[in-house]
Amino acid sequence: MNIKRAGSQSSTRGPNEYFTGTVRIDPLFRPENPARVAGASVTFEPGARTAWHTHPLGQTLIVTYGRGWVQRLDGPREEIKQGDIVWIPPTEKHWHGATSTTAMTHIAIQEQLDGNTVKWLEKVSDEQYGSTENSKKK
Repeated sequence: MNIKRAGSQSSTRGPNEYFTGTVRIDPLFRPENPARVAGASVTFEPGARTAWHTHPLGQTLIVTYGRGWVQRLDGPREEIKQGDIVWIPPTEKHWHGATSTTAMTHIAIQEQLDGNTVKWLEKVSDEQYGSTENSKKK
């Protein structure tokens, strides 16, 4: 048994190569063999977001605070809010982050495949992020 005490793991800033805006990542748990599941609490300030990316075995997002957006390639940008749970299937290209006016925190849970949980792709452009013509509220 391993207990991670609250406050015992350092927060980090989301790297500029994978995130736009101010993002804080608080690790929750990492897989210990033979487990593959990892989780983190991620806080996005207004306007902050991930780059486009995929997960080899999918990802679950549990929104714990605020309002945000999530979008899959060629799909509408959808609003997510506290209490919403989002499942992103394996290898689906997507991004997620805060709305332009409201911060958002979610718990991100994903499994490792061959030691990898994510494949980072190009950044979401300001035009893609700000587009409202293809938006959908949940």
